Amino acid sequence: MFGYIRADKAELKMREYEVYRGVYCSLCRRLGKSYGVLSRLTLSYDFTFLALLDMSLKDGCTEFKPGRCPFNPAKKCNYLKDGDSLSLSSAAAMIMLYYKIVDDIKDEKGVKKLSAVLLKPLFSRAHKKAAKAFPEIENYVSEYIKSQNALEADDCKSIDMAAEPTAKVMANTFALLGESENAKRALSRLGYCLGRYIYLLDAACDYEGDIKSGSYNVLKYAEGDRKEYVVSQLYISINEAAKAFEVLDVKKFKPIISNIIYMGLEQTFKKELSK
Repeated sequence: MFGYIRADKAELKMREYEVYRGVYCSLCRRLGKSYGVLSRLTLSYDFTFLALLDMSLKDGCTEFKPGRCPFNPAKKCNYLKDGDSLSLSSAAAMIMLYYKIVDDIKDEKGVKKLSAVLLKPLFSRAHKKAAKAFPEIENYVSEYIKSQNALEADDCKSIDMAAEPTAKVMANTFALLGESENAKRALSRLGYCLGRYIYLLDAACDYEGDIKSGSYNVLKYAEGDRKEYVVSQLYISINEAAKAFEVLDVKKFKPIISNIIYMGLEQTFKKELSK
């Protein structure tokens, strides 16, 4: 994931921000504990959202305890008392990181390619552990990479088809959080729309660099005003994601998740596209 699913922090109440930050810090700690210190490199607000959503659908209280950041001992942090609630999101982060490294080895050149080659053996063991814990996510991500590579190799000109693998891997991963069939359907739709949002925004942000380097970018086939098209499609994805979210029986963290979907996504893409 790319860090595009994040809150509009200015619109969060202080208590809500502390919880949001606490889940982020807890996920960082969980990654380090389960998969090693270097696994914290994959930490992003996308996986924080996944963790929040996972916990929001479950009964029971979510308690935090005070602690200190391992990288900055002077900084106080709040951590979840039950770190096991982050097992799925941390495994998903680890699996995605590993396949990103594998993909960089195939696609990148020079320093980036060398960095990926050096990183791969460092994360192989952690990847195996995460894949063993959540084999479904391992299968989803590996299929996603294969499908995306095939579309790019064929120089796919359809924006909808190019976005499909990312949307599908998110849909399948989010569906794992549901207990009932109705919840799974709503979560799948939510994940699909967010996956499409991520793909389109990432393609837009990478457009100039990809054109210069000759890398694949489906937006070069967009008709009319490219930015106008992307913005309209991002709004469609956000609106559809919101409809799916409204169906869910959210038991906690609703103000934070609502902030992310109704305000954070729009704020993020405007900020990223302005660059």
